[in-house]
Order: sequence, then C-alpha cells, then structure tokens
Amino acid sequence: MYISQVTNMKFHPFVGASALALGACAYEPAPLPNVTAQHAVTNTAVSSPIKYQDPLAGYTYRGPTGPRDWRSVNQEQSEGN
Repeated sequence: MYISQVTNMKFHPFVGASALALGACAYEPAPLPNVTAQHAVTNTAVSSPIKYQDPLAGYTYRGPTGPRDWRSVNQEQSEGN
C-alpha cells in the first residue's frame, strides 16, 4: 500500500509537466477578425455632452464660534429641547 502511494506521488508531477509540454506544442489558433470597424458603422448610441458641475455649489462656511461650556451645549442638543 505504501509503495503505491509513493509511486502515485511521483506520477503527478510527470503528468503536470507533460500537460504543459503538450500545451506549448499546440498549434496557434486563427486570429480573431477585426470587428471594431463594423461596430463603428452600426453603433447608433448618442452621447450627451458633459456639463461642468461645481462640487462646492451650495457650500456654506460654518466656522467655529468660540469655546463654550460643554454643559450648556449638551443641554441645547438634548432630546428635551
């Protein structure tokens, strides 16, 4: 039983190497036809021009108003108010 396992383990790399060798010797497939020229003629998609949109449109500056007591700020933001 042990001898067949060792023989089987030596057999796997040989099978893998032979598959790679046969794949390298395979014939070169025929090149695909150039169909980009055909698509350009039949493509009827219309694209609209892209308009610039300012990413900062609608921005309002909210600068710091100064240090305040944290207790009063928490009281203003509590659910009771």
